[in-house]
Amino acid sequence: MLRTMGEDLHVVVERDPSVRGRLEASLHPALTALWSHRVAHRLHTRGMRLTAKLLARWARKVTAVEIHPGAELGRRVFIDHGAAVVIGETCRVGDDVTLYHQVTLGAVGWWSDNARPPGARRHPVVGRGVVLGANATVLGPVTVGDGAVIGAQALVNKDVPAGSRVLAPTAVVKEPGRRPELLTDVYADIASAGSW
Repeated sequence: MLRTMGEDLHVVVERDPSVRGRLEASLHPALTALWSHRVAHRLHTRGMRLTAKLLARWARKVTAVEIHPGAELGRRVFIDHGAAVVIGETCRVGDDVTLYHQVTLGAVGWWSDNARPPGARRHPVVGRGVVLGANATVLGPVTVGDGAVIGAQALVNKDVPAGSRVLAPTAVVKEPGRRPELLTDVYADIASAGSW
């Protein structure tokens, strides 16, 4: 686990241009959430569910990132900013995944989930190298394939093939006296795919 936590620290230094070194990276709020989760998950899998949930609750209060102790996170997962990220109990996140703020990897709701067989998956599986943009929402037992990009504001409730891009609509500009038109410049298209 220490090796994995060291990789987590390295990823923050590598991917966050505002961080100037390992010491500063250690103060990254999402790193606190991720490290807390790694400990909580280990406790959870060893049957110490209450202790795991208490640690997860503390991490949520301190970082605004909610990761259920039952969720499985791969190596080198990077949560940029962290605020309002939610990852559900049966979620599996692959290696080298990037999540921006306000990403939800959740279930569709108790009205559907209570009808599932005991132990059935309720949350997404996110493949390796996936990027989930700001406020992206992935709901239910869907699979997001390796290398996919889920753009900012996108809602996903169906499987996404590997390498795909799922983009929310871009802004519509309405100037006085002119017909509305979609922004078609490269920055509008990219902004929906990224998270900045």
